[in-house]
Parts: sequence; structure tokens; C-alpha cells
Amino acid sequence: MRLPYQMCRSLLLAGLLLGAPLAMAEDPAPGAEPDVTIRTEGDKTITEYRINGFLYAIKITPSVGKPYFLVRADASQMWTRSDKPEMLIPAWEIFSW
Repeated sequence: MRLPYQMCRSLLLAGLLLGAPLAMAEDPAPGAEPDVTIRTEGDKTITEYRINGFLYAIKITPSVGKPYFLVRADASQMWTRSDKPEMLIPAWEIFSW
């Protein structure tokens, strides 16, 4: 049994219109809000800031003293305090085999 052309066209249009809102529903913008994880370790509170699963900053709040941030120094796993300006020497790998 073949469906008439008009009925096929109507079903296709209805399917497209019903699926359009699902296609338009997107995840929030990538830079919208970071995921924040707060945990206590000993006498300090550690707050981790992540965007899309990437850890980009850590806030350390000791029970005594000022809070400070650790940020990535480079692409490796090295962190540096953001409140103490230090001269960062580039550590680029030009060539290796």
C-alpha cells in the first residue's frame, strides 16, 4: 500500500516541526558558569574551579591567614600562586625524538 504524496509530505513536515525544538535545545555556553567543588582538607578549605572538566584554578583558604589562588603555570601539571608575581621562564620543547 502506497501513501499518497500529500500525506507523505504532511507526515514529513510534522516530523520536522516536532523535532525542531529538540535540535534547538543546546547545552549552556562553554564559558557560562564554572563547576565549583568545595572540600576541607585538614585546617584549610580547597575550592576547585572547572570548565568542561578542565581544572583551571584552585582557591586555598587556610583557617589562619589570607586565601590565595593557584593557577596553571604552563601546560604541564605545575601550579603557581597568583598573588605572588614571579618571573615565569618559558619552558617550551622545541625539538625532541
